[in-house]
Amino acid sequence: MTDVPATLLLNGRVHSPSHPDATAMAVRDGIVLWLGSDDVGRDQFPTADVIDLAGGFVAPGFVDSHIHLTATGLSITGLDLRAARSRQHCLQLIAEYAAAHPSQPIWGHGWDESSWPEKTAPSTADLDTILGDRPAYLARVDVHSALASSGLRTRVDGLSSSAGFDAQRPLVADAHHRVRATARELLTSAQLADARLAALDAAAAHGIVAVHECAGPQIGGPDDWQEIRALAHGVEVTGFWGEAVTSPAQARALLDRTGAAGLAGDLFVDGALGSRTAWLHAPYHDAPHHNGTCYLDIDTVAAHLRACTEAGVTAGFHVIGDAAVSAVVDALERVVGVLGVPAVARCGHRLEHLEMVTAEQAAKLGAWGVMASMQPNFDALWGGREGMYASRLGIDRASRLNPFALLASQGVALAFGSDAPVTGLDPWATIRAAVNHHTPGLSISARAAFAAATRGGWRACGAGDGVIGSLVPGAPASYAIWDAVELDASMPSDAVRRWSTDPRSRVPALPRLEPDDPLPRCRQTVHRGAVIHA
Repeated sequence: MTDVPATLLLNGRVHSPSHPDATAMAVRDGIVLWLGSDDVGRDQFPTADVIDLAGGFVAPGFVDSHIHLTATGLSITGLDLRAARSRQHCLQLIAEYAAAHPSQPIWGHGWDESSWPEKTAPSTADLDTILGDRPAYLARVDVHSALASSGLRTRVDGLSSSAGFDAQRPLVADAHHRVRATARELLTSAQLADARLAALDAAAAHGIVAVHECAGPQIGGPDDWQEIRALAHGVEVTGFWGEAVTSPAQARALLDRTGAAGLAGDLFVDGALGSRTAWLHAPYHDAPHHNGTCYLDIDTVAAHLRACTEAGVTAGFHVIGDAAVSAVVDALERVVGVLGVPAVARCGHRLEHLEMVTAEQAAKLGAWGVMASMQPNFDALWGGREGMYASRLGIDRASRLNPFALLASQGVALAFGSDAPVTGLDPWATIRAAVNHHTPGLSISARAAFAAATRGGWRACGAGDGVIGSLVPGAPASYAIWDAVELDASMPSDAVRRWSTDPRSRVPALPRLEPDDPLPRCRQTVHRGAVIHA
């Protein structure tokens, strides 16, 4: 064994359940070969290429279980409005971008009027004053409503008769989907290609080795998904296609045509709370005559679930509001009653977001083997007594959203993602948000959150084999090297690093993730032995 050619990583900390004190790791042919101490590693692999980690932290590569690559890249390469602090500031950012890009249609993302003093989005007239007849599509941060200039609106035939249309306010529902599709057609192939690569590069730079692209007819369309699928990039992309079917034959044919891993992801039962399109049992607190939007009724949901279950295909839905969750749980119960629990459980059905779920519903989902693909940064951004959730729902309902601990306690497997471009890509921020939930009883431990951001993502796409997503001998060499972050900036540089787990517990340590702690910085990302970011 001493002459096996390998790469040997030394002088670090390796997050490995089988070797909690490991400071070194050997890799060969894209596989983790060995873990242990520096001295033993040097003895066993004297001819290895040595990488000095200089105290760095080696962790399994992260998996983002819900992402929209093209839209994420467009926010990186184009107009990102998440920094807007007010309605006027938003308009200023739009005007500056338009002036700097005089010959392009404008695609922007990220405004959030719930955080502004005015609590009011710009109007169509506001945009037209700045842009004239230029087409502009500007998605709200949750991408379930958008501002659209008259220059874009006039390009959509019959828009004013579409559900969700308003002459001056943001567009929702079908009107939003139609202007989005038209705006997407105005972008050049070069813009789209640059955006996709920018998103994948950014993922790799955050220690992410794999992503779940949530594609579908109303997201980017089939051409966008096929372009993503054809990309040659080190980040592994698994696609889920959000389109309902009614028969097993139709399910299999759609999978064959798209090359997706399942008919799941953003198959919309409802919308989002920020845009007031999440489907609720009781009206919105700040819109007392409005219960949101239902895109799929229970019969359609049940037909899709049954068709996919009979075909042995993963099904799933986008569900946020409590009425949407109830519809899906009731539909699942119908299918379980006909086909049985084993038939449902073996398909690995998944629900995206799942923000408003009761204890009774969580117990059923756990018993049926349904996974929850969730985004903890939703709570970090919009939770709390003063947050957007409380504004939309009232404090009582808002305090029960995103119940990670409840779901985990009922056996619902968790997979964490960003829903980028809705929230940022940094997976450590995702873990920190899950650990520091605004409602303490809904948070989970750092270890559980870390598992949901690594092994959980592999399990959610059917790739969980017991070793992938871990650093153990025989596992794929998919990992990231992180700078060790000190808790206190005043500590000397050679001080002992402080971590969230006492080494004496024999549990692999993680960096501290308190709200004010700095997050680890990624030095290098490796997937299946290949460096994809350095």
